[in-house]
Amino acid sequence: MSVLAWVVVSSFVGGALSVFAAAVFAFAARPSWIGGLVSYAIGALLGAVFLEILPHAIEVSGNAHTTAATVLAGIFGFFILEKLVLWRHCHHETCETHGVMHEHDAHDHGRSGLMILVGDTFHNFVDGILIAAAFLADVQLGIITAVAIIAHEIPQEVGDFLILLHSGFTKSRALAFNLLSSAATLVGGLLAYFALQSMQNLIPVFLGLAAASMIYVAVADLIPGLHKRVGLAATIEQAALIAAGVASIALTEWLARGYA
Repeated sequence: MSVLAWVVVSSFVGGALSVFAAAVFAFAARPSWIGGLVSYAIGALLGAVFLEILPHAIEVSGNAHTTAATVLAGIFGFFILEKLVLWRHCHHETCETHGVMHEHDAHDHGRSGLMILVGDTFHNFVDGILIAAAFLADVQLGIITAVAIIAHEIPQEVGDFLILLHSGFTKSRALAFNLLSSAATLVGGLLAYFALQSMQNLIPVFLGLAAASMIYVAVADLIPGLHKRVGLAATIEQAALIAAGVASIALTEWLARGYA
């Protein structure tokens, strides 16, 4: 397949697959499964970053220090962005202001659900850009990146579904709106493909930002949730699933070499 075909298929199928898989878990699966899915997603994210994206970004840029600085700046940028999002959501959720906790009315008549959709649409758009940048650098890297993005999107989409349902959306409306939001992945992928064609020097920058995004999501957003279960059995299960996530990326890399 051509690079453009890879970008279109990965963006479209990846977005839709994440939404439908998340819908299955949110609508039918037991809540206890979500923790295992999150552990697997952490392994997939970190495996993609350290086995594929960072090595390739350094290879393309030819400067490890520049790539490392891009990742550092990206992590700091995502921290600031998340702070702004949390500040924007504060008056809708349980917040801490000057050491005092405030619990607001949980029934917000759909406002929190709409904000989740807006944020998720932007997130999907950025995912499309990262997928296109990876495929423009190397088809194998694009496949690895798409798999990692799908892996971490599923637990996030599960959370989005639960918030939409809590916010008053019906199951059918929640599914429809999430599918519409996932289309932003394809839009971002196509725009990035045609823009980056003439700006190849920006590809290492986008790869560095992709690595920063995945590291931040794994370390700042997902791993802290695992520490809520501190038992030995839970720890072993989490470690095994994280290892499985890393192994799946290594396996995907090996398979991609044969088809790229």
